[in-house]
Formats: sequence, structure tokens, C-alpha cells
Amino acid sequence: MNHPAYRQVALGLRAAIEQGRYPEGTALPKITDIAREHGIAKQTAREAIAELETEGLVEVIRRRGTIVRVRQVKRRLTRARQVFRDERGYYFDPASQPWAALETPTVGWGPAPRDVAVALSVEAGEDVLIRDRIMGDPDTHRPIQLATSFLPAAIARGTRLAERDTGPGGIYDLLEDMGHGPLVWEETVNSRMPTPTETARLGLPKGVPLLRIVRTTSSPDGRGLEVNDTRMSSDEFEIGYPVTRHPSAELPR
Repeated sequence: MNHPAYRQVALGLRAAIEQGRYPEGTALPKITDIAREHGIAKQTAREAIAELETEGLVEVIRRRGTIVRVRQVKRRLTRARQVFRDERGYYFDPASQPWAALETPTVGWGPAPRDVAVALSVEAGEDVLIRDRIMGDPDTHRPIQLATSFLPAAIARGTRLAERDTGPGGIYDLLEDMGHGPLVWEETVNSRMPTPTETARLGLPKGVPLLRIVRTTSSPDGRGLEVNDTRMSSDEFEIGYPVTRHPSAELPR
């Protein structure tokens, strides 16, 4: 796919930020420097920066330039959830159980984003296996969510995990068959603005953030085996959990 010049520049800057070449709180090159390096007009360079600003990756601050946004450390509130199983394997939400992959999964190798690298105990930018799927209603073929799995090369390279068809039960059954189970899962819920590709694939209206469920799969000894980044429209979905009584909250007598 041939992207416009500003988007090609934005793609490169986005990758450099995710790989840590421009740490949080530091400045990107000046507009004039970006234009000179890429052989483009200054207005085109401004459009590239504007795209990154719309995504929430950078802030344009007067007299300081374009600064990589500092991502605040979030407090994690863990709520009780369950994992289920049907004839296709494990699943994590009864509402999404009927959804299916609308296209053949995209499988390849690429650099681990910083948060993924931490969860998998690999170096930022180190190649990991990346499995991309677009999920939706199998009857209407309407896209509902994007799901990307990241697995460390030390576990996945040369195995069926790196094949498009992982067989019955998917990657989780494979991981357990490989001796990494019983698997343990942990999830966080957050949001961010979508990239142009995510907006197009999900048909998102302008300005609608993504709702993200990031699930980490670990072995019983705590080794990170997979990070699954699931994205969907926050305009369409919300996360809800049942609230039950703890023994300390018994009715007063």
C-alpha cells in the first residue's frame, strides 16, 4: 500500500517512539529537520506531526517543540473474571464467544513495543512473533474487534505457533501441549486513540477512542508467554463486571 508522504513520515516516527529511540518527555526533531531529512515540504512534515498528535503520542508545546507524551503509570484495579472453554478452545467473554476471524490471520516477525517487551521479558525492539486477527460477526461479516498476539521468539520460532493455522484450540492449547501450562491470565483495560489503519479496519467515526483489553498469558512460574492486545470501538462497547459480596461485607446483625 502506498501511503501519502506525511503518513510515511508519521509511520517512521511512530515506530521510533514505540521502540524507545525517542523516550518519553524528549523532543522529536524540528519540523525543518524532518522536512530536510525526508526531502519533503515543511507543511508535509507538520501534517505528519499532526497525525501523531491526534493519536496522543506527542504534544506540540510552544517554545519546546514536539514532545513525546509521558505515559502515566496506571493504578491497576483487579476485578474477578473467568476463562471459559468450548469446542474451539478457551475464550474470555460469553458475549464475544460467537465471533470468528473474518480473514486469514496475518503472521510475521517484528519489534516488540515497549510495554509488550516488559511483559515478555525481552529487549525493547527485539523481534517477536506477531499474530494479527480481525474478528466479527460470521453472519454479517461486520468487523468488531482487532486482536494482536505477541509471543517471544525463544518460545515460538520454529513451532506451529508461527503458522497461520494453529489447529484446534489455537495458540493456548499449543502452549499447554508444549509444557508451558496450566496457563495463567491477567488483564488490564485502557483506551487510546486509533491509528488510521485501525480506524479504517473498524469503521470508526472520527475522534472515537479504542477500548483496549490487554491480556498477558503466563506460565505457572510467572514467565510471560503471550501478550494479546484486543481493540474495539469505545463508542460501541464498555466493560462491566458483576460485583459480589466479600465475607467482610455481610449484612449487619
